[in-house]
Amino acid sequence: MRIAISGSHSLGKSTVVRDWAAAHPSFHREEEPYRALGLHGPYEILFREASTRLHNGIQMYYNISRIHRYASPSDHVIFDRAPIDYLAYSQYTANQRSTDIDDEYVASMIPAARESLDHLDILAFVPKSEAWPVAMEDDGIRPVDHAYRDEVDAIFKQIYREGRFNVMPEQQAPLLIELVGPAEQRLEQLQSAILEIRHRSQAGGDKLNRSKVQGNPLQDF
Repeated sequence: MRIAISGSHSLGKSTVVRDWAAAHPSFHREEEPYRALGLHGPYEILFREASTRLHNGIQMYYNISRIHRYASPSDHVIFDRAPIDYLAYSQYTANQRSTDIDDEYVASMIPAARESLDHLDILAFVPKSEAWPVAMEDDGIRPVDHAYRDEVDAIFKQIYREGRFNVMPEQQAPLLIELVGPAEQRLEQLQSAILEIRHRSQAGGDKLNRSKVQGNPLQDF
């Protein structure tokens, strides 16, 4: 089962990944590209209006390269971020018109992001929710900027709820779900998604029509 956790920063994605991996030792945990390449790697990666094509491009293609390592649904892995994340963050920077990232560059990223999604079984979006707010943590890594987080979250919601960029593949799409609520509830929502996929597989279904949100209605938070 190949799972990717997606969404704006400081909303609990890494907590989901960490808690799931701890509860399911058979799952390999794939680190967030920024941590692998920037924090623990050789690259300087900047955020917000300072991001460049290099910064976001290397993260997305690193993420895609890791996803392609897992060719079978029998592989057990959970990713901290998905390729779609770098479309959202790049669009934010393009809107600022402050670096070489522009709308044309964002559009150029879409085919590669879309093509990689057939190597995922579950794509779990973590939205900002007024019903379950998450405080921003000043960990010295993530930007402590509510407006930035909110603007990126709004772009994610356009992508996942309104079909912006038309990034989901027509065939072999992952099951798209939303994770909200306390940490325990998010893990239960992931488990429910896995059970649904297994049920469909046993019933002779396939992945052609799995691109829909399960567990939560498509509503604004």
